[in-house]
Amino acid sequence: MNSPEKSDSGRGTEVAEPEIPSASDGAARAGGRASISDFEIVQHYFDAATERIGLPDDVREVLRTPYREISVQIPVRLADGKIHVYQGYRVQHNGARGPYKGGLRYHPAVDLDEVRALAMLMSWKTAIAGIPFGGAKGGINCPGNELSASELQAVTRSLMDKIEKILGPNRDIMAPDVNTGAQVMAWLMDEYGKLNGHTPAIVTGKPIELEGSYGRESATGRGLVYMFREAAPKLGLTPSETTCVVQGFGNVGSWAARILHQLGVQIIGVSNADGAIRSDAGIDPTALADFLADGGTITEYKGVDTISADELLTIPCDVMMPAALGGMIHERNADAIDCRMLLEGANSPTTPGADEMLNDKGVYVVPDVMANAGGVVVSYFEWVQNMQHFRWEEREINDKLGNIMRRAFREVDAVAKEKGLTLRHAAYEVGIERVVATAKMRGYI
Repeated sequence: MNSPEKSDSGRGTEVAEPEIPSASDGAARAGGRASISDFEIVQHYFDAATERIGLPDDVREVLRTPYREISVQIPVRLADGKIHVYQGYRVQHNGARGPYKGGLRYHPAVDLDEVRALAMLMSWKTAIAGIPFGGAKGGINCPGNELSASELQAVTRSLMDKIEKILGPNRDIMAPDVNTGAQVMAWLMDEYGKLNGHTPAIVTGKPIELEGSYGRESATGRGLVYMFREAAPKLGLTPSETTCVVQGFGNVGSWAARILHQLGVQIIGVSNADGAIRSDAGIDPTALADFLADGGTITEYKGVDTISADELLTIPCDVMMPAALGGMIHERNADAIDCRMLLEGANSPTTPGADEMLNDKGVYVVPDVMANAGGVVVSYFEWVQNMQHFRWEEREINDKLGNIMRRAFREVDAVAKEKGLTLRHAAYEVGIERVVATAKMRGYI
């Protein structure tokens, strides 16, 4: 919701009593993704929260479906001489609280349901964090990590050409996600600028040289660390005596691991798309990140044991951090997880069935919908700086991020204690109720 025009692409959905989807209904593998989709995961948590708070069916229907969905064809001639046709998506879920905001991912698994799920998640995430944005998401089903720079640029500019009319610094602002980064954001900004004049606030996560913000690259990982520091005392954990396993050593996981390591946390297991490693003596995440940046693969890293993705999840630890793709923690591997805290860096990493199993085991789950909000919070800071053409120093950015993440945790924790809920259930209630309240004030519902 961002203007009085009607959506011509919203998807009607029957409101029903929520059931817990089961990963065992499909062919989920212990080390792979669950067979249920991110869309089913997010819809389940939404349905459960709206049942608890008694949201009327008509209002629930407005919030279940996106305001606008765009699907565009991206034909690009690649180095093999053939034209490859990819599909690009942008879903604007709800804009009651401000301009739509959400990342852009390039991955072969991207489809409309996944983008819908992530757009809805962003609506609640920005509300929980208390920043003035709505929720959106975008993606292209291309192998972003396999394309050359020129191919990636062609794909990126083609997408912007096709969807720029629904974007804008006061309408919808994109940001990096899986297989996209500062360079992709620079191309998007440049292409939009050709059509609309220089507009740095059209995207966030840009290079510093193009009015990007200090602290943006590490923001999501740093936000996770702020969440850890709030949650740790509840479990009697002190950083110097805490062990951590990181599933997904990409931007989010590597930065969180590096900052946790600086606090004294011992990283004892790490994985990425190429494999998994373990060392009970500890892994230096900064040295590992440098090794990977220089072209090494994780299984070539010296002084560690190479293990399977399944084995990584069985390592006894204090903190398990899923920071890969959605649905990686499911009913077929949740029993094997041996941790005290699950700190969710990825979006929708835990299926509802697995979440229930972990709760029954007494695992303290810090959910994605608030735990990984650091990226969008610093994107907000970047947007504010761009709109006014000034810049904060990194120390100021990190301090402001810490204030917002601590406040979000404490507000959600208070609701959890008051109502006897898990943090995930409380977070969804907080986010949904804030969006509903704003939409009512605007006369949208």
